[in-house]
Amino acid sequence: MKVIEILKTIYPVQFEDVHVKIEKLIDKHKIEKQINWVSEKDIMLITYGDSIIKEGEKPLQTLNHFLNTFTKDQMTNVHLLPMFPFSSDDGFSVIDYEKINQDLGDWDDINALAKHRGLMFDAVINHISKSSDWFQGYLNGDETYKNYFVECDPKKDYSDVVRPRALPLYYPYQTSDGIKYVWATFSDDQIDLNYRHPDVLIHILEILIKYAKNGARFIRFDAVGFLWKKIGTSSIHLHETHLLVQLMRYVLDQTVPGTIIVSETNVPHKENITYFGDGTNEAHMVYQFPLPPLTLFSFVSGDATKLTDWARSLDDTRLTNQTTYFNFLASHDGIGMRPVEDILNHEEKQMLVNHVTVNGGKISYKNNKDGSTTPYELNISYQDAVSKLGDTQKVRISKFLGAQVILLSMIGIPGIYIHSLLGSRNDYEGLESSKINRRINREKLNYDLLAKEIKDSKSTRYQVFNQYLDLIDIRKQHKAFSPFSSQEVLSLDHRVFSLIRSDEKTSERILVLVNVSDQEIKLDTLYQGKDLVHQEHIKDTIILKPYQYRWILLS
Repeated sequence: MKVIEILKTIYPVQFEDVHVKIEKLIDKHKIEKQINWVSEKDIMLITYGDSIIKEGEKPLQTLNHFLNTFTKDQMTNVHLLPMFPFSSDDGFSVIDYEKINQDLGDWDDINALAKHRGLMFDAVINHISKSSDWFQGYLNGDETYKNYFVECDPKKDYSDVVRPRALPLYYPYQTSDGIKYVWATFSDDQIDLNYRHPDVLIHILEILIKYAKNGARFIRFDAVGFLWKKIGTSSIHLHETHLLVQLMRYVLDQTVPGTIIVSETNVPHKENITYFGDGTNEAHMVYQFPLPPLTLFSFVSGDATKLTDWARSLDDTRLTNQTTYFNFLASHDGIGMRPVEDILNHEEKQMLVNHVTVNGGKISYKNNKDGSTTPYELNISYQDAVSKLGDTQKVRISKFLGAQVILLSMIGIPGIYIHSLLGSRNDYEGLESSKINRRINREKLNYDLLAKEIKDSKSTRYQVFNQYLDLIDIRKQHKAFSPFSSQEVLSLDHRVFSLIRSDEKTSERILVLVNVSDQEIKLDTLYQGKDLVHQEHIKDTIILKPYQYRWILLS
């Protein structure tokens, strides 16, 4: 759909004026830039700006120093979780989109990170902090912000609106014109923006362009599914939302070509992939939200069937030369349960809930239309999630790294949470002091202590960190792991997750095998080649010890 047609649909009265403003933005900011699409060498580290701290040093500088010292060129990209001034939700209630949180550093520190790595910025563009100038201007009657937010009528029925959290949809606020009830999808401190007002769109487009021109190779559209609101609908994934994403893609393509859009929609796969659009006009990447819970389920149950069936179903999604998946297992959030609503049954989901609870994790719930609640998110470190009480250090690490091999092997680009890379466990101190479930996996690490631990060969951090970097080094050397290489999911044994990645240009083929069970498995196959992980020659019969993984370069 052409830009003018999109604008006619969204802004039938003002479309001509909005079109003029967009073209002026493009003319003002357009730059020449080489387009570099992703490859097998791309790895994304997911981290807060202050996940690693050192006394007397700005955290962004500490992060840069840590990466330069300990990871060399393994981490080609860094997803910096919101680094702007904020009032709550660990950064996702942004006060000012255009300033760097001074506690972290400044734009010079961002640019220093961007010199050697691609950066991913969070565009938290569904909502903004109630402490922001935008919302304060609205409360005080500033004409500029009069229509920036969505006012609600408590007498109307909003029961069809999808609720991601067990909280109200709107809240009362005292304005210069009396009490107003304002739409707030996630909390009373995160006020949803009103994209029906074209000035909001133009303002957000200016911000996205600034991000792209200041080091953002990738821009993550946080909670993008909720952008457009309409009473009587679910107000998620609406047609108008997709049109907004298309406009944002168009403007970024025109102003800073090569900027990669990543959509964040924590929903079932069929809904998630709609943000690919036609393969050229919306997001370049979508998050693989079913991967974390299904990988976890495989290790908890000792059965990879559900994961295998889901991975094979990805064949039904046509990827283009401009689209791929953003794969991850752990992040700053928990392990989402919505994406497996149509994959795991009630008993299987409850098994995960029970397992996580026993292992010291927490469960976050969401409200349903009928007034009930269901598990929305499992809050736990991924290492503690895949293990069970009584596991030895060796077994726990084997399970954890087996899960990471699945992440590194799947078609797409792997996103690795910093606490996974560093072998972190549950942070009970952070959980208890904050009473926030997600803090169990958001520990701030002291640089000096961390450096000592990852040099101690007996520590969990050392063993996870160094083995993880070895796996990354292997992956980056092989075209078979390119996001453009094909993926064939196999069914060799229900206890083994297996697939073949193949690169058409080089004819390279790698057989991926991960034993998710505590049993030794003998596979009688016709495959032969070299195990890249264990440096063994494999022919026909393949032995997998409990939780063992192999990458076999087929000959």
